[in-house]
Amino acid sequence: MKTIVIDARKIKSSTGRYVFELCTHLEAIDTTNRYKVIVLPEEADYYRPTNPNFTVVTCSYKHYTFDEQLGFNHFLRALKPDLVHFYMPQQPLLYTKPAITTVHDLNLLRITDNDMGAVERFVKKKIFAALLWVVARRTRHIITPTQFTKDDLVSWSHVSPEKVTVTYEGVYDLKKTKPTPKYSDVPYFMYLGRAEPYKNNRRMIEAHQRLLRTKPELKLLIVGAIDDLRKADMDWVKQNGYKNVDFLGWLPDEEAAWLYQRAIAYVGPSYLEGFGLPALEAMYQGAPVVSANTTCSPEVFGDAAHYFDPFSIDDITRAMNDVMTDAKLRKQLIMNGRSQVKKYSWRRMAEQTHAIYIQTLNHSLTD
Repeated sequence: MKTIVIDARKIKSSTGRYVFELCTHLEAIDTTNRYKVIVLPEEADYYRPTNPNFTVVTCSYKHYTFDEQLGFNHFLRALKPDLVHFYMPQQPLLYTKPAITTVHDLNLLRITDNDMGAVERFVKKKIFAALLWVVARRTRHIITPTQFTKDDLVSWSHVSPEKVTVTYEGVYDLKKTKPTPKYSDVPYFMYLGRAEPYKNNRRMIEAHQRLLRTKPELKLLIVGAIDDLRKADMDWVKQNGYKNVDFLGWLPDEEAAWLYQRAIAYVGPSYLEGFGLPALEAMYQGAPVVSANTTCSPEVFGDAAHYFDPFSIDDITRAMNDVMTDAKLRKQLIMNGRSQVKKYSWRRMAEQTHAIYIQTLNHSLTD
């Protein structure tokens, strides 16, 4: 029996869905090895394993802190793992024992506009680039969620393609829904996700405002945590006198699923993506998807999305209007979406990841 540690700090987040599903499915796959899943104290009740070989361990070492580099390193070593899986590149540089790392995207290196000032952005990019450069070479194996991210990482870091495995993510099989009566009879587009500038919410909002000229009752529902970035968007909407934009905050999965099912379409405006999970979840619930045509989106969505140029408000407006007014297009997108989501499976992702664990552990024995 080997001890495998999974760094699942921030498991209760959009990116955390990946590590939550990984741990959940690993419980059914591996009944031999011992797993210790690290979460933050405030997330201790979010993941509750049923396999007795899985244990939740809490720590307070957060990403991008000195404590992560020093204290978390000692914390990990005290757990005496045979292998650590870091589900993001953020990890102690001093930890040199066998580990694998998931790199979801290289967005921090690619963004040119965000909430940070020019100096802060420059410094954070340099720090992240240095961290990722070291991690890419030191970690035993790298996992990416798409071929796009793999190609981007290999091109940037010059690591061998053999060191990187693509494990596509899955779709949450949620059949139970919880109604939000306020939106039962209201036409709306929907977005679920964060508010970072590269997520392109403001161009989406401006496109929606143009559609109000011909459909004044149309709403845009924006789902996601009300953090400082979201509050800035809310102030911007108010200052511009924009109408019918509802910020719903974080919603339980059951409520989000109900909203997906009744949306005119789900809008994915981000021009930098590592996978695009909310759009796939929308497809699963029967919502048409309109999406940016950049980075990994065409790879993941295929012909199940109606694409637009995310840098053109005119083109975003055009795509949203197409899906709103063309019943035949909507029907085709819904059919294509239901076929597309069948290509993705959390169980298969967990099986592929488990195989990487075993391969890495076996190689470690011969080192």
